[in-house]
Amino acid sequence: MNNQLKGIFFQLLRIGLWGEETLSLDQPLTIDDWNKVYRYATNHTIEGLIYDSFSFLEESQLPPASLRLKWAVRVDQIERHNAKMNSVIAEQFTAFSVHGIRPILQKGQGVASYYRVSNHRISGDVDFCFEEDGYAKARNFLKENQIKFQDTAGFSLDYDWKGIHIEHHKKTFDFRSPLKKIYLNRLLTEYKGKQQTILINDVPVRVLAAELQLLQVNIHILKHLITYGIGLRQFCDSARLYYATASQIDHEALQQIYEKTGILKWIQLLHKILVENLGLPKSKLPFPYPENLETDWMLDEVWYSGNFGFNDERFETGKTPVFFARPDSPKRLWQNFKRYVKYAPQEAIAFPLIHTYSKFLGKDSD
Repeated sequence: MNNQLKGIFFQLLRIGLWGEETLSLDQPLTIDDWNKVYRYATNHTIEGLIYDSFSFLEESQLPPASLRLKWAVRVDQIERHNAKMNSVIAEQFTAFSVHGIRPILQKGQGVASYYRVSNHRISGDVDFCFEEDGYAKARNFLKENQIKFQDTAGFSLDYDWKGIHIEHHKKTFDFRSPLKKIYLNRLLTEYKGKQQTILINDVPVRVLAAELQLLQVNIHILKHLITYGIGLRQFCDSARLYYATASQIDHEALQQIYEKTGILKWIQLLHKILVENLGLPKSKLPFPYPENLETDWMLDEVWYSGNFGFNDERFETGKTPVFFARPDSPKRLWQNFKRYVKYAPQEAIAFPLIHTYSKFLGKDSD
């Protein structure tokens, strides 16, 4: 995609994300242009957001009717999947709670509630973390109810329930460095009283306090940037969270959290992209970022890697080594280590050690 069409793509994304602006075009897009927009939207799992921009376009600016129909069918599939996912979340949250287990909904559908059109945000799976010893209790609950699951790398387990993929996580935050464990546990205790609930199918489902939800979403982005990359959907999550919770969060406390967890330098890069590329009003940020930051390199990496780096066209012909999940994995991991080590050194350095441990030694076993 050339730079001009890429600029139009980001215009469409901002219109869908915020429900304002108008599309500026020198000339109508061709069918080939629109097919590229659709392909990149799918690669970044934001086709629902781009679709939401269509109601703000002039008739002459819309994609051809055949593609609009294809797009509408895809969005209908997203809506149906989200409805099914919400049903499962409400059912599981209720079942866990009845058995004295206190789950907390992470990311995904919890963040979707902050969007203009919540059922157009694509959620890959349902993520739960738990208070106190809830992870072990939930694991036993699955065994007692003969629900087949597998323990996975990253101190987690996963399974399918009524066609929806579910993940349970021992760790609330995707930090790799073990040096932050005590501080993160203290944060969970300090902010427990500020936990919020969102209504999903009339069931009040628990989510983290706004400050910790931002930390959770943003460290998840960094985790994947350090490995194989991540798409624009998660950046949109961060933007919508900041927008929706700006009046709720303690700005000074959040800045201190980022600083103490060692990711403040990277957060400043993130903030600049959210404002300058995704259209988040600067007034919604908790603190300013240095204006001279160079962020084009990071946005380029996000653009090419797409959704968790699965369809990065730069590595389509690469070989997939044993024990790795992506083509040219060692090369990609080394490149990303060098990119991010100066912005989040503990996380970049800890990743290969903790990931290896969690993959081979850190799994639960019966």
